[in-house]
Amino acid sequence: MRPIPILMILTLLATPALAHSGAGMQGGLMSGFTHPLFGWDHVVAMVAVGLWGAFLGQPAIWLLPVVFPLVMAFGGALGIIGVPLPAVEQGIALSGVVLGLLVALAVRAPIWVAAVIVGVFAIFHGHAHGTELPDAANPFAFALGFVVATGLLHLAGIGFGFFTALPWGKWLVRAAGVVIALVGAAFLTGVA
Repeated sequence: MRPIPILMILTLLATPALAHSGAGMQGGLMSGFTHPLFGWDHVVAMVAVGLWGAFLGQPAIWLLPVVFPLVMAFGGALGIIGVPLPAVEQGIALSGVVLGLLVALAVRAPIWVAAVIVGVFAIFHGHAHGTELPDAANPFAFALGFVVATGLLHLAGIGFGFFTALPWGKWLVRAAGVVIALVGAAFLTGVA
């Protein structure tokens, strides 16, 4: 099997989790690596960034998955130093809804607009973990694992996004956007 299909299978096996319960995170590298893989709120947002980048093409295909972790780190730093950010959980859930809809509706935003949208949601994702990060046994290792897993989820989205090159592939990718938006809506409404 190739790495991308394996990642796609792993994302389908992820179980719903209350990823930001406020209880703090334990462990280091592996804990950080597995955390985004086992929470649908993370999976859908990260895959959506890759999907939208692949749908938009160059340079978005590589720029959006770079912007997200960089800005997520900034949001994490804000959380670590205690800068308050209202509605973090709602922002995370809304990221799935909005990014999913952008893919589903095949929105062709200018690259700077796409980067701003992705960056805004990255702040919420980073802040949630920054506020919990000091409780981790090894914050640096946790953050490293978290960023690597985030990148792999972006790559899974990009890989799936390559279906847009096929005649029926754009519809498949857009359908994935609908699913992502619905999962985000389930988190937003408290169903998931």
